[in-house]
Amino acid sequence: MDKTYVVKANEIEMHWFVVDASGQTLGRVASQVAAVLSGKHKPTFTPGADLGDHVVIVNAEKIVVTGNRLDAKMYYRHSMYPGGLKSVTLRGMLDEHPERVLTIAVRGMLPHNRYGRALLKKLKVYAGSDHPHAAQNPKPLTF
Repeated sequence: MDKTYVVKANEIEMHWFVVDASGQTLGRVASQVAAVLSGKHKPTFTPGADLGDHVVIVNAEKIVVTGNRLDAKMYYRHSMYPGGLKSVTLRGMLDEHPERVLTIAVRGMLPHNRYGRALLKKLKVYAGSDHPHAAQNPKPLTF
């Protein structure tokens, strides 16, 4: 009978990847990045074990959405005070905080528990093409 292989802590190798989001669709980039963060692209994937890699996303301000989502998609937040519901469209969010759009999209595709919050810490999103992670020597990740 074959035994199930479980990865040990000293066998885990984490790499750094950089993704250029210019001209790419928001949901497709987010789903691929979520898979890399959780380690599903590795043959040694084990559910519940943190095998994922670090991902740096650049050019978040040049992301593309289809249809009329720029004006129809809304982001909500609440201040927990009466009448404290704030809403902003995707177009407004891209103008003010383009890195938050990708972060929220990836966060929605990760597990909604402490494991997902730990995975999200390995995601770095930048609006422009410059990032301070050159020392980690990230490899380009294409989809």
